[in-house]
Amino acid sequence: MPAPTRSSGDLLADRRYAWAEAALAEGDAAAASDLAAQVLEIAPGYAPAWLLLGRARAADPAQRQAAADAFRSVLVLDPDDALGARLHLAALGEGDGAANAEAISPAYVRALFDGYAGRFERHLVEGLGYCGPALIRAALERLRGPDARFGTVLDLGCGTGLMARALDGLAGTLVGVDLSPGMLAQARRTGRYARLQEGDLRGFLEAEPAASADLVVAADVFIYLREIGPVLREAARVLAPSGLLAFTLQGHPGERGAVLGADGRYAHGFETVREDAVEAGLTALVLEPAEIRRQNGVGVPGWLAVLRR
Repeated sequence: MPAPTRSSGDLLADRRYAWAEAALAEGDAAAASDLAAQVLEIAPGYAPAWLLLGRARAADPAQRQAAADAFRSVLVLDPDDALGARLHLAALGEGDGAANAEAISPAYVRALFDGYAGRFERHLVEGLGYCGPALIRAALERLRGPDARFGTVLDLGCGTGLMARALDGLAGTLVGVDLSPGMLAQARRTGRYARLQEGDLRGFLEAEPAASADLVVAADVFIYLREIGPVLREAARVLAPSGLLAFTLQGHPGERGAVLGADGRYAHGFETVREDAVEAGLTALVLEPAEIRRQNGVGVPGWLAVLRR
């Protein structure tokens, strides 16, 4: 989760906050809860301490409601939810379907990846065996041949530019969008993008001209969206005739729906992906199981999709 980006404004409170974080990391939830409460006595408006209090309370089933109350206090102080309180509420089963649909806020994703940008590639590729961009390139070559070339390519959730490197030799004009300024700074250093834009996927696509892109790619980006249908529809509008949309995402054993996992990412059912594609007016050329990365030494199941307008 994103680390606090500011001090509480009180040195004693900051020290106790650090002790509370350490206590929770060591498995002493009771001590963490007590220390977080002490922080809030000094600095009641310090949202990270409310989040920490909720996390500590959530470790005790008897304090489930108290934990939820602490997470709701975070949202009062941080309505955009850069700290991810809604994810914790969803894990507790709090809120209705509409609330859970927004469990991963844009502000949270932005804060998460801004803090992660400097070590993102090493951790993802070396630590987690991330292979989404390679899977997408292999699928494109399988369909169009190794000499395929796509004139205009939109890279959704471009991150540091891993997908851009994977498309070397295939992409003409490359345009990237990401919520995180930190990630965009890393992508800019690659020199591979004609244009980089900060923003959310759907808003970016809505602003792009119809039938203007030959390829749209999204490597492990839809894992942060409960509903992918709206993005698929906008991507279909932006694609030129016979243009392709290629993406990877996490999967779950059920056929339909999206499941928010303990890893803070959405896993989608096969039939939901297929039906969303059909409703968007896209034909599935590839829709197959794929291991997109590893987590705790275990392969993370997912889907590799290439859809054609």
